[in-house]
Amino acid sequence: MIDQGDKAPKLAVQTSSGETLSLDRPGQPLVLYFYPKDDTSGCTREAQDFTELAGEFEKAGAKVVGVSRDPMKKHEKFIAKYELAVPLASDEDGAISNAFGTWVQKSMYGRKYMGMERATFLIGSDGKVLRAWRKVKVPGHAKEVLEAVRSA
Repeated sequence: MIDQGDKAPKLAVQTSSGETLSLDRPGQPLVLYFYPKDDTSGCTREAQDFTELAGEFEKAGAKVVGVSRDPMKKHEKFIAKYELAVPLASDEDGAISNAFGTWVQKSMYGRKYMGMERATFLIGSDGKVLRAWRKVKVPGHAKEVLEAVRSA
């Protein structure tokens, strides 16, 4: 499990914008936020919050990328439906979420299952994890991450 102070794993992610990012050497601060599923209420709100602040993240020199296990086709529909300004990455094989420890056992109504933990990582341009947020609550989270980027 990746935590604050750790080096990001040597993985590359392909984003919906066609860009390939190396997590261990992104070249600029990178906000990688993990979310469970496209087009659900909490995940939509989180994506919209990051979209509203996309220009501010850009001014602060940081790139923001959302990650879920949804396929790229579903991401493209999600982006179009809500006019999202942040690229998304598909982690269908689970390599990224397993490396960051965000694919976790969950429980609902006594039933246990595996799912994506809502978590965010601020990765420095050198690949070091500057900040890690686990078990994220959506309201106010994007603003909190922006403040961390500005003070990093």
